[in-house]
Order: sequence, then structure tokens, then C-alpha cells
Amino acid sequence: MPPLRVRSVAVPGDRLASPHFASEYSDAELPNIARDDSFRDVVKKISCYIAEVIDAPVTFEQLRTTSAGDALHSLVEYLSLEVTNPAIVNALLALKWHYGAVNDGRGLSDARANACEIVAWRFLTRLSELEVVEFCLYEIPGPCDKDNTSVDEEYAVEGENDERTTLLRGVRASSESPHRPEHLNDARRGSMRRSQLFESVSKLTMSRHATGMEDDDDPTAPFIHLNALEIAAIADAKRFLSQHIVQRIITGIWNGEIVFWDRLSANSGKKPRFYNQNTADPFSRLRVPKYLKAYEVAFFCGFLLLYYGVLIEHDRYTITPLEIILYVWFAAFVYDEVSEYIDAGSIFYAVDVWNVFDIAMIAIGFVYFILRCVGLYRKDYVLVDIAFDVLALEALFMVPRVFSILSLSPYWGTLIPCLKAMGTDFLKFMVLVVVLYLGFLTTFSLVGREAFSFPHMAMIVSKIFFGASFVGFDVMDQIDPVFGPPLMFLFVTMSSILLMGSMTGILSNSFSRVITHAREEYLYVYSVYVLEASTSNRLTHFYPPFNLLALVIFRPLRLFTSSDTLRHSRIMLLRATHAPIVALIQAYEWAVGKIFVGNPDMFHGPQRDSSKRHPVPPPHRPLSGYRPQMPSPRPNSAEIVNQLKRRKPADDDIDNAPTDVETRIADLSAKIDRLTALVIALQSTESLGSVRT
Repeated sequence: MPPLRVRSVAVPGDRLASPHFASEYSDAELPNIARDDSFRDVVKKISCYIAEVIDAPVTFEQLRTTSAGDALHSLVEYLSLEVTNPAIVNALLALKWHYGAVNDGRGLSDARANACEIVAWRFLTRLSELEVVEFCLYEIPGPCDKDNTSVDEEYAVEGENDERTTLLRGVRASSESPHRPEHLNDARRGSMRRSQLFESVSKLTMSRHATGMEDDDDPTAPFIHLNALEIAAIADAKRFLSQHIVQRIITGIWNGEIVFWDRLSANSGKKPRFYNQNTADPFSRLRVPKYLKAYEVAFFCGFLLLYYGVLIEHDRYTITPLEIILYVWFAAFVYDEVSEYIDAGSIFYAVDVWNVFDIAMIAIGFVYFILRCVGLYRKDYVLVDIAFDVLALEALFMVPRVFSILSLSPYWGTLIPCLKAMGTDFLKFMVLVVVLYLGFLTTFSLVGREAFSFPHMAMIVSKIFFGASFVGFDVMDQIDPVFGPPLMFLFVTMSSILLMGSMTGILSNSFSRVITHAREEYLYVYSVYVLEASTSNRLTHFYPPFNLLALVIFRPLRLFTSSDTLRHSRIMLLRATHAPIVALIQAYEWAVGKIFVGNPDMFHGPQRDSSKRHPVPPPHRPLSGYRPQMPSPRPNSAEIVNQLKRRKPADDDIDNAPTDVETRIADLSAKIDRLTALVIALQSTESLGSVRT
């Protein structure tokens, strides 16, 4: 008789005895993840478990709400109680990327990708606020990194020389020299990023017992120096990024409550930490995404005023001082856009729909400048007028670009993904429309060639297509007495009823389909923008048009000046040119601090009793230097309720007072614990009665 497998019962406060025990809901053994396991080993172990428990194509909702995802509950429970490795979330999201990129045609890979995403965010819900920040912003160390140190400091120094450091930093192919500066390979790596990441994880997940890889050919090398949020953005983990617990971190980075740079000095390094206004350098606030976006809007407003001034002035014969300022503004905009593309890479740059407007503005500006210069050189004032007409087209993109800040609001930001999807479906449908249009245009032109020329017939058919059906009925007899009427009735019926009705239905279905997930799309774009703006390795970031000043001064000096001198000089120039901006930021934060004292929506960092797994670090110690440590069982709900009752909000500790939502959650948890204890007691009574019987 085969041995019976005993199913364990999860009791609050109990721990899983060992990862070698069978999971609660599956026969698969839980992965044995040690604290010092490398990211490579963690990815391999978790992939083996996911591949074994998810062996059928199931949907995301089935994994989340039905018994198909029971094994995921066991994995989350084990990871939250037993595992202290800080690369757990990074590994799960890397596997999400891998399985999402595999197209097996059966839906099995999609199911495994969804499973990894679900485990990642459920694991975060078991952690304290500080632990969530540490796990999400933990960067995968490189093979040469020292303990509790970040190589970003070295790469930031190297990157200052040419201002080329990417969001996906610290990544090099196996054939590249480990001592070669990162920025020398950024330009040619952008288009190959997705294929590199896919191949890297594929080497670990192709086989459960794959062990034949050489040590110097690490398949996880493309993920080095990426944090979990960056991997989530690459993996299109939109559900993960839209979770409230993750958005709290994104919002904290957006508001500058979580910073990566707190000092503007040659020795400063990039590490995630909570902002402390008493110790941080005021010039570090220039890297806060919220202020970057505010300055961007102000820059475009100035751009728009210069644009209107040049068009109203409309000097055909000379280049005016106002036009020269417009050229300087445009050059600063182009240089900043190129720097943004190099920093972000093609993957992230294409995510922001406003970058399409920027590219169009740059193209129109170059055409205007060339026509203007050629016209003045040849004294061809007709060409100069054409140049000003081309410049007038700039308003089509510049005016919406000024108001792009509205896309950061939930309402307007939700509509943009819907409009994008509707535009895509519209372009697909227009292929059929063009085919039918060309067919009827050819027929009408040949049949009525005696009465109408081809351009005239093309205009008539276009008017009919856009709703002027009476035009077709007026000329159908002139086209041909025999074939004209039936062909015109057929064309009017198809264009006005069939095609227009079908297009309306398709766009309506597209809108209703996307609007259900529009919030995830909006939060994804918002998260990518925040990560782009905040996680760059560049120590000094010059706002336009000051970036031209730095370009003109320091590019030539690179040829005969040491890197230390360049860094100190750049810092001095940044302090001199951006002092007014920093003063405005300080005044704004002072006013906000006076008005919104104790705002519960603000991200205040770790609370006093929010972390039970390890002590809260001192403010001056960076977060990335900590490795999460799991203690023995967490306090039960009754203890949490007693702690909340003992806590009374004091005048000097208003942020630590429990909110109504926290109190209600604690009371509900206490009721669940009492109900669980009652059920266990009833089961024990029944078992004792059956034994006596």
C-alpha cells in the first residue's frame, strides 16, 4: 500500500517546517532558496517549481480565484515566512518576462507568466512598508560588486564624461570586457535589449536540471544592476505595477520622498533611501520627477511664446534676435530629447506617447530651419514664406505637448490608452476602406471617362465617402445611364451604411475593451516615466537650455582635463545656473509642509511598528545596504489590535497614529483569527469523538 501524503493545515503563526516538505496544495516540493543564493540560482529554482505546478493553460482570473492557483498560495506562504533572499521579487518578475515572451501557442507560458506576477505582488502584501521598499528597489549585484557597496558610484563617475547612462545600466554582453565603461556600449545595446533578456532567462528555464553552463557565461548578466520595478517595466507586468502597494513606492519616488541621490558631490553614490530634508543636499531635489515635469511644462510654455512671437513678427528678410532665441531653445530641446532617448533606450522611449509629438516637433523644426536658411541665402522669399508655413504646422504638436501634464491625472491619463487602441483599430480598418475606395474609383473613372476627369471623379467619390451622398445621386446619370445608377447605389450603401456602421461598432468595442484595463495602462506609463526620470546614473542633470551651456563648455575640456576636475566643474556650474530653480523648489516644499501637515496620503517611510522582521535602519544608512531578515512567527492579529489600542496620537507623532482603515483591518483580522481558532477546535473535537468511538 503506497504511503499516504498528509496535507498540512495552515494555522496563523505556524511556519512551514522545511522547503523539502510537500506544499500544502501540490505534490511539488517547494524551492529551497537560501539567503546567499545568487539571482541566477533563485530564478532557476523558482522556475522549476512554477513549471511543475502550472502544467495547464489557465487564465489570470482562474489562477487568482480558483483552485488552479492553490499551489501559488503555498509558494507565497513559504517565501514570506522562510526565505530571506532579497532577489525574490526580481527573480519572479524576470520569469514573468521570460514566460510572457515565449509564444507556445497553447497559453501555457501565459499562465506561468501570470503565476509569477501573482506570486510577486502577493508576496509584497505580506511585508511591512520598509520591506516592500527594500525588495522593490533592490538591485541585482554584479559579479565584482563588494558587499554593501554599489558599483553605481563608479559607473556614475564614468557616465559623467559623456552623459550617456541608461535606465538599463550595468549590463554587458559576455564578450565585453568587464572593465570597459558602460556608456561605450549603450548606443548599440538599445535595440537588442529584449532579445538579450529573453535569451538570458531561457538558458535557465529550458530544463529543470540544466547545469552545463560555464561560470563566465552568466545568462542573468543582462539583469545586473536592475531593481524589481525596472524589471517589471521591461516585462510589461502592468498588473504588478498597478497594485496599490507598488504604486505607493512609485508615488513616493514621484514626490521625492524616496530618492536615489541625496548629495551633489563628486563622491556621492546612487542608492535608494528615504529623503531627509535635514541632511540632504537641496540641489538633489533637481532629480525629483515631479519637479522635472513641472520644469518641462514651463520650458514648453516658453517655447510656445517664442514660437508665437516669431510667427507674428514674420520677418522675411533677416533673422531677428527673437528668432535666434527660438533657435537656441529648439537646440536645447533637441539635445535634451536625444539625451533622454540614450538614457531610456528604445524600449522605454517608445512607451511614452508624447515622445511621438517630440519627434514630430523636431522634424518640423529642422525642415523650417533648412528652408529658412536656403531661402535667405538665395533671396528666394517665396521659399521663406513656405518655411513660415511649415513652422505654422508646429502648433499641431506643440500646443498638445504643453498640456501633456494632464496625462498624469487619472482621468485624462486613462483616456490616452483608449484613444491609442482606437487609433490602432482605425488604421487596420482603413486598409479595407482604401481597397474598396480604389476599386470603385477605378470603375467610375473608366465608365465615366467621357464626362469626368480622374481628379474630378476622385473628389466626387471622396465627398460621397465622407457623407455627401446627394453628390453621387446628382451625377450618377452623367457617369453612365446604364451602369451609373446601380453602381452609385451600391457604393453609397456600402460607404454610408455598411463601412461607417462597422467602423463605429469596431471603435466602440475597442473602447469598451480597453477601458477596463485603461487604469493599468495609465499606471504603467506613469511608472515608466517616474523610473526614467529618477534612476539615471548621471550625477549632474542640467535642465534645458542650461544643457547647451554644459555641452559647449565641457565637451572640449574632455580632451585634456581629468575626470575629477570635470566632475567638480560640472557640479559648480550646476549650482550656479540652477540656484533659482532650487530656491523655488525649497519655497514650494516649505509652503506645502506648512499647509499639509500630517497628510495621510503622503509616503512617510517606515512607521515605528510597521516592520517586525528587522529593526528600522537609521536615516543616514542607505536602504540598499540592508538584506531583509525574516524572524520567527509574525505577531498575530490580537497583538496588532492591542498595539493599535495602546498607541495614542501625540502632537509630535501624528504620523504614527493608526488610521480608521488600519483599525478596521486589525479588527477584521482579529475576527478571522477567532473564527479560525473555533474551526480548529471543532475539528479537534470531532477527531477526538471519532477516536473514542
